Parts: sequence; structure tokens; C-alpha cells
Amino acid sequence: MENMKSPFKGIIKDVRGRTACYKDDWVSGLCSGLRILAPTFYIFFASALPVIAFGEQLSRDTDGSLSTVETLASTAICGLIHSILGGQPLLILGVAEPTVIMYTYLYNFSKGREDLGQKLFLAWAGWVCVWTALLLVLLAIFNAATIIFKFTRIAGELFGMLISVLFIQEAVKGVISEFNIPKDESSKLEKYQFQWRYANGLLSVIFSLGVLFTALKSRRARSWRYGTGWIRGFIADYGVPLMVVLWTALSYVRPSEVPSGVPRRVHVPLLSDAESVHHWTVIKDMGKVPLTYIFAALIPAVMIAGLYFFDHSVASQMAQQKEFNLKNPSAYHYDVLLLGFMTLICGLLGLPPSEREPPDVDSEKSEDDFYDAEILDEMTTNRGEKSKSCCGGVSDCQSVRVKESSGAPLINGTHLC
Repeated sequence: MENMKSPFKGIIKDVRGRTACYKDDWVSGLCSGLRILAPTFYIFFASALPVIAFGEQLSRDTDGSLSTVETLASTAICGLIHSILGGQPLLILGVAEPTVIMYTYLYNFSKGREDLGQKLFLAWAGWVCVWTALLLVLLAIFNAATIIFKFTRIAGELFGMLISVLFIQEAVKGVISEFNIPKDESSKLEKYQFQWRYANGLLSVIFSLGVLFTALKSRRARSWRYGTGWIRGFIADYGVPLMVVLWTALSYVRPSEVPSGVPRRVHVPLLSDAESVHHWTVIKDMGKVPLTYIFAALIPAVMIAGLYFFDHSVASQMAQQKEFNLKNPSAYHYDVLLLGFMTLICGLLGLPPSEREPPDVDSEKSEDDFYDAEILDEMTTNRGEKSKSCCGGVSDCQSVRVKESSGAPLINGTHLC
């Protein structure tokens, strides 16, 4: 209650903290050279792949009212805004499963009402986003984010586990659906005959598990006993995007006797296509929504605002954990304010809002980056001159910093030979 008596206090504090390191962040990033490409590619695929999957799910659940185009556009717009104006680093933005679930409920509600229907679904969802944005702005102004300090780490880990379970659930559902005939498709088509549906499903299992295991294996390339240092470092840095590209290319290698629809592809219409153009003019239809439903939109907006507020706060708190070695201060209040404006922009454009996902230690920093000092000494002793020659270039061996953790010295260097 004491914090509510000082509105804007948290936002002002966050802005001052962000301003102090804003220039240095950009200078450091621009001066990092080619090293910035590895995390860039990794975060791009880590953000885009789930968004494409959730876009396909939204397309099925909303009968094509929303699709992969809208989820990708939302992620791109919000990603640009947050990268330039955001306060908390190490967060991945994108349309996640909670947003998909809420939008599915909104669609089912609209479809069952004659005065809304599928035609005004996005317009009504726009009003939901307007109310959600207003609530988020009020939460930021009155310093509601201070409640995050009441949460322990177990709350953040449980929330991260929930998001992981939702991702796994969607992946399993997607693989199972590859064995079935898509909605509104004719079972008489050759590609939907039993033998080809079975082949399509098996291919989806092979490709899914192939991408998963090879990507995970490539992340541990620095600990491999074969290959030179720079090759192992290159595979560890770029292995995930390379595996995605490789397995995607393999999906196009098929005999000529196989029907063109096997394996199936995600349908992604262009932004200029007729089915996508109307999303950008949703704001014109918002005035056609009956007044009763405009105020009724406040009910789902309260739930979405609470979800986004908790999601953002927990994700930011997890990003501030000591294992990430962040020097930048937190920006809980300011980022909630920014999240409100991003939600408003997405709603007015007919896009599902993007939210922040909690970071994972393995996503930001591989466990192979940490070595016990005694193991390092043994490695350098056994390898002798090979170690010296390897560490002669910056690309093969970065600077090594001694880090004290629980009384045991750890070495933080990512490109050790």
C-alpha cells in the first residue's frame, strides 16, 4: 500500500537505471564483431520456431482468422520495440501457449454470438487488448511489480516448468496430428490415404526427434574429444540453427513417387494476400462492436493482464539470477508499462500480443562453459603446446575469468581447447 501512494516512482527509477547503461549496451553490441552472430541466430530460431507452431495451432482453432503470419508479425513488432526501448535483457518474446489458449476462448465465445460472430472476432479481441493494456499501465504506474520480491525462486521455476510442459504438449499434439486428416480436407485425396498418412506421421516423428537430439548434441560440441578447437566451437555456437536448416533440407529429399503433400508443409500466406490484409484494418471494425461486449471485454482482459503481469515479472526475476552475471539493473515497472503499450499496438492491428518467456540457463550459457579449476589445470598440463597454440587467437579462446561460487573456483571461458 505504501508504494501505491507514490505513483510513477518505480517507472522513474527503472528509466534512470536503464538510461545509465543504454549507450554502453549498444556500443558493446556493435563492437562485439562476428561473435554477436551466434546468439543472434540461436535466439532467432528459439523465438521463431515456437511462434510458427503456435500460429499453426491458432489457425486451426480460429478457423483461419489468425495464422502464422499474425504470430510472426506480432513477434517481430514487439521484438523490435523491446530491443530498442526495453529494460530487461535475456528475455525471449513471442506468442506463447497461454495467449493461444485465451484467444481460442475468445474466438469460441464470439463465434457463438450472432452480433459478434467470426467477422467481429478480431475487433472484439482488440477491445480486450485495449482493456488489458489499460490495466497493465495502471499496474506499472502504481508500482504493483514490487510484489515480485515476495515470490521465491521456486515460484519462478514452477512457472518455467509450466511453460515447458505447454511447449511439450503442443509438440506432441502436433506430431500426432500428422497421422490424421486435416480439418475440412477430403479423405479421397491420394496424400490422405492411409499409407501416405502413416508415412507422413512417421516422417514427422523422425524429423522432430532428429532436430531435437542433434541440436542438443551440438550444444555440447566443446566437450567432444574429436575435431579441432575452432570446429567444435563453431558447431557449439551455430549447431542449433544448422540442424534446423539441415533437417528442413532433408524433408525435401523424397522419391518422385511420393505425393507432393508428403511430408506436409505449414501454410504461411503472404502479408499482401487477401486473407492477411484485413487484419491491419481491424481498428475500423472496433466501432461496430456492441457497447455491451465492449465492457464485457473487461472480464477476459483482467485474466490476461494478470497472466501477462505475472509472466513478465517472473521472467524478469529469473533473468536477474546470479548465474546470468547481469550488470544491468532490473526494470520491472517500466517493462510492464512497455508491455501495456505493445499489447495495445497488437490489439489495434489485429495481432495476438507477444509476451516474455522466462530464460533458461542452458539457453543463455552452456554448462560446458564452466570448468573446475583442477580439471582445467589437468587439461592444460596434458595438452601442453597444443593448448598454447589453440589459445593464440581470439576466435578459439576467449578471456578466462575466475569466478567464486560456493567456495569453489570456477573458470568462465567458452572457447577452451
